Amino acid sequence: MISHKLSVAVLCLAMAAFPAWAQTGASLSGVVTDKNGAPLPGVAVTIRNLDTGESRTIPTDGAGHYQATGLPPGRFEIRAAKQGFADERREGISLAGGQEATVDIKLGTPDACTSGHEFLTTDCTLTWHGITLYGAYDVGVGYVSHGLPVNGSNYEGESLVNRNGYQHRFLVAPNNLQQTGFGIRGREEFAPGWSVVFNASTGINPNSGLLANASATDFNNNGLPRKSYSMAIDGARAGQPFNDEYYGGLSSTLFGTLTFGRQRSLGTDAMLQYDPAGGSYAFSYIGYNGTMAGGGDTEDSRWDDAMKYRFALGPVHFGAMYKFADGSGGCYSASSTWTAANCTPESAHNNAYGFDFGGDVGKKFSIDVVYQAYNDAISVLNPLLGAQSPTQPYESTTNSINTNPITGPNVIGTTNTLYGIVTDNTAIMVAAKYAWDPFKFYGGYEWIHQTNPANPLGVGALDQGGYLLSGVEDSNLDSPKIVQIWWMGVKYAVGRKTDITTAWYHQLQNDFRLPPTCSVDAGFRSSCAGTLNEFSLYLDHHFTPRFDGFAGIAYSYVGGGLAIAIPHGPGVPYLNNSNFAPTIGGRFTF
Repeated sequence: MISHKLSVAVLCLAMAAFPAWAQTGASLSGVVTDKNGAPLPGVAVTIRNLDTGESRTIPTDGAGHYQATGLPPGRFEIRAAKQGFADERREGISLAGGQEATVDIKLGTPDACTSGHEFLTTDCTLTWHGITLYGAYDVGVGYVSHGLPVNGSNYEGESLVNRNGYQHRFLVAPNNLQQTGFGIRGREEFAPGWSVVFNASTGINPNSGLLANASATDFNNNGLPRKSYSMAIDGARAGQPFNDEYYGGLSSTLFGTLTFGRQRSLGTDAMLQYDPAGGSYAFSYIGYNGTMAGGGDTEDSRWDDAMKYRFALGPVHFGAMYKFADGSGGCYSASSTWTAANCTPESAHNNAYGFDFGGDVGKKFSIDVVYQAYNDAISVLNPLLGAQSPTQPYESTTNSINTNPITGPNVIGTTNTLYGIVTDNTAIMVAAKYAWDPFKFYGGYEWIHQTNPANPLGVGALDQGGYLLSGVEDSNLDSPKIVQIWWMGVKYAVGRKTDITTAWYHQLQNDFRLPPTCSVDAGFRSSCAGTLNEFSLYLDHHFTPRFDGFAGIAYSYVGGGLAIAIPHGPGVPYLNNSNFAPTIGGRFTF
């Protein structure tokens, strides 16, 4: 009798000690995989009841599957942990009584490296106390049918057709699949669900070790004859110590992430996600050119003094961005002739804003819609011209090559200064991708509207990297300029280590010239309708998780108004309207 009573008592105590959630019927299950989709056995999956604080840990089976039954209604979070990978969490999970929910988890970020051998043979991270050092080194060799001599500040190679390119050249090509550079990022939790986040990253030319500096490629050619140019480009990377990003902020598991500083635009984020070539300089027009990413101007692919907010709720995500006006607007006059004594100082009006709405349908389909607006966008199209210019108004000796040249002594010297065309831009983009193993399909479209600026800039205005404009053009557009960009491509996985990617990019510009006299006989201007096309094909093979080799080709050509190199007078055309560029190289990432 005593023994029977003792057994009943032990059973009652055991039932009381067992968590209450074991007495109800809700369940959670799913599959844990690596970043390539392979199932991971032996992952410790911890399910925590946020209402009671109780938790249960379940290992995944040989198929990467886990299952927890008998859960009560309430709020839960899941944590998946496995040696060699960073922990992953899933939050915001709510269960009703009897509900059967599926939550799959991908462990895509490896754990911190513990040895040099592990660093070389895996994709572990260089993390110490929550701070991670990362970067890439990408270099190759190639040939261009119409190129230019290289210089140490250029960072994009020469794959795209260039307005001044004229030489058949073999060259050492920098930054083909990815920008060479390094960065430091961190995330440190200071309260449950709240973290401090930061990122600081920069890009370099691996050939020279110099910071990426598009502005320097232009002012180094100021005043030179056109056939003495080295490679000249425009871009947001202008020799800043952190020419990619430099920001800090707060992140909440419930409320999203808010950051402030120099940051990639929402268009740049979308481009990197939906470009089949991933923003490759060697094989992607939208990666190399940057017009699409910047909402009409490659310099605006990164915004200074910008706040950025990101929030995700299940499969839906939202982004918003605002840039505060910064810098100087220079000194401007609408008079046909003016001097430093009678021009009006201008305030900076280069504020900008943007929005991103997107979502995922299962694991196969993703779509984003991005809107961006940028005031006083500056486009540096060419070095300041020298004595070879067609007529006197184009001479850089006047220190301004707009329609209102300065008279008298130069206000600003042409050394280390730039010439910019200024516009107000708005753009809307739709991009999507779909996975159908072993294929991934990509496509997108952007519509860009440009007008002369509502608030003009003057000589002495500040451009990217703090460089001054000694030539400014505020009235370049006869009527609104409409630029449309399409792209599509497909990536084919040959096994788990090799991809073959092909892509097509197309840009169309309207005829915004008044009067509309655009023909071969009338002479094309940059304000005439025009097109640009690029086709690319390349193979990328991963020898190790960190090192891959690639080989491919890009062919691009321009026509109409887009084939005008110097946008004035009768129009000075491209020296050659096409470029053929095969490239082979290697990339190491960490």
